[in-house]
Amino acid sequence: MTEPSLPELLHAAVTAVGGTERPGQVTMAEAVAGAIDDSSHLLVQAGTGTGKSLGYLVPALAHGERVVVATATLALQRQLVERDLPRTVDALHPLLRRRPEFAMLKGRSNYLCLHRLHEGVPQDEEDGLFDQFEAAAPTSKLGQDLLRLRDWSDETETGDRDDLTPGVSDRAWAQVSVSSRECLGATKCAYGAECFAEMARERAKLAEVVVTNHALLAIDAIEGAPVLPQHEVLIVDEAHELVSRVTGVATGELTPGQVNRAVRRAAKLVNEKAADQLQTAAEGFERLMELALPGRLEEIPEDLGYALMALRDAARTVISAIGSTRDKSVQDEDSVRKQALASVESVHDVAERITNGSEWDVVWYERHDRFGASLRVAPMSVSGLLREKLFADRSVVLTSATLKLGGDFNGVGASLGLAPEGTEGDDLPQWKGVDVGSPFDYPKQGILYVAKHLSRPARDGDRGDMLDELTELIQAAGGRTLGLFSSMRAAQLAAEELRSRIPEYPILLQGEETLGELIKNFSADPKTCLFGTLSLWQGVDVPGPSCQLVVMDKIPFPRPDDPLMSARQKAVEENGGNGFMAVAATHAALLMAQGAGRLVRATGDRGVVAVLDQRLATARYGSYLKASLPDFWYTTDRNQVRRSLTAIDAAARKAEETVGAGEADEA
Repeated sequence: MTEPSLPELLHAAVTAVGGTERPGQVTMAEAVAGAIDDSSHLLVQAGTGTGKSLGYLVPALAHGERVVVATATLALQRQLVERDLPRTVDALHPLLRRRPEFAMLKGRSNYLCLHRLHEGVPQDEEDGLFDQFEAAAPTSKLGQDLLRLRDWSDETETGDRDDLTPGVSDRAWAQVSVSSRECLGATKCAYGAECFAEMARERAKLAEVVVTNHALLAIDAIEGAPVLPQHEVLIVDEAHELVSRVTGVATGELTPGQVNRAVRRAAKLVNEKAADQLQTAAEGFERLMELALPGRLEEIPEDLGYALMALRDAARTVISAIGSTRDKSVQDEDSVRKQALASVESVHDVAERITNGSEWDVVWYERHDRFGASLRVAPMSVSGLLREKLFADRSVVLTSATLKLGGDFNGVGASLGLAPEGTEGDDLPQWKGVDVGSPFDYPKQGILYVAKHLSRPARDGDRGDMLDELTELIQAAGGRTLGLFSSMRAAQLAAEELRSRIPEYPILLQGEETLGELIKNFSADPKTCLFGTLSLWQGVDVPGPSCQLVVMDKIPFPRPDDPLMSARQKAVEENGGNGFMAVAATHAALLMAQGAGRLVRATGDRGVVAVLDQRLATARYGSYLKASLPDFWYTTDRNQVRRSLTAIDAAARKAEETVGAGEADEA
């Protein structure tokens, strides 16, 4: 019996999920299959509606080797595990004559810890553990969440937080979960044989396809100790997010609250001298943090440097003392000791990293009204790490709707540690980029409008003309507007102003409700507008007439005082490159491409992306940014855009009336 061809397999899978084959999906599947066969690397830009998950799952399953699929969002992980993979495996089973197993794997803190649930939570003020179920008032929100968790623990097969519906607060979940550092280990824990996290790892070891997240992929690369099972193929979906997620995992933070918590947890487990040393170091660090000014610390001030060294040395002493003393009077001593050790080790590691002062790290001080002062340290770049850890000993496929910026893949490739496409070199990963297009007819479905007549935006300046323009656009569109703002302050000011100007169009504002509720309400009422910032640029999927106008208040360059971005830009310039284009323009292009992608989500969608920033039309870098966006019809004619929006709104209202009349007739 001959082996089934890739087109046969793809056709069976697409039919099983109720979809239709698209040329871009076929091209993608062939490119992925080629990369896997050649053990090479591939960047695939696949526009919205391409069906990219089947474009990589089918060739991966056909190859028969273990595959890890890493995504950035929970929504895509659930889609893969609950919909795409079960249907694809069922469809391919008769053709492959085997049934590939698949599993989801997340970080340990995502799973319910039975030890915490049954034995209690280590507390800071006293010895031992306390029963969180007795401590929380049963009528409080925390108490109700904890009781739900206890009941759920008897029913769940996975212990995965995301399988609990409805969910619980972060505070409640923290009472029944542990980090990898706090975990006792399966062999030392009384509940090791039943551990949900360990069972997830065992399922992953047996699975042909393991679905995980970017953060766990980063931990696997950074920490050296393997978290993911050995695999021959890595597929990174939502790959435009990978660099920021890896940077987040590689970022260390030190706060007075964190240090004081470590002091309290360790105090009863070590001798008085070690405890006093850490307490004194913590007090010195806290005093200096109250005096420091926000911003990047290119050199650590002498007094802060001494405070960090004192903290590092005291933490090291406590770590040694915790390991050498035992106190059987402490209830469940191993668990209490493990949590204390995790807290002190975290303080030690960050203090030592900052003290060592690597030229590859950026250190800065932040002060938040809500969270207080913090000292942070992050890698200048993760490109070297990714080149060394990500692309070695396996075939890597990275895919997203936005990987091609300014007309090529080299900008994203550089951030991943890849040399320009086609560059030869023994130590350089070989890769190619493929743009499989989109099933949408962007020039006919959308207009890119740049408000060239508006004044140039100034940082935190009054933009009365922008608000006038926004008001007129919303009125022409009949609501139906997603407003993407470069800062939360700008979104709040615009919402406040427009609520008084055009009360007939409800304005929803990010932060006033959960994101899920906001999107649900935005979808339900076409007259409604939704304003917000970063997560809306990438997290809104509202096909149909509720979103026919996407507005960007200005080009989303990083803030000039962003310590990490400005440090990266300076480093590029010192090496002879164009720091602005390599860092700021690339950052803006990626966000704008994601934001513009909110407009056309289905073949019947029509609308306008309006950029209320003249620089897109007038600045030299404007052509680079425009080349990163979907190929919409382009104009700076404000009157034509208003006529177009009015016509689109009229067509949408007519369609809504027709649907409403049909439903009335059926009733």
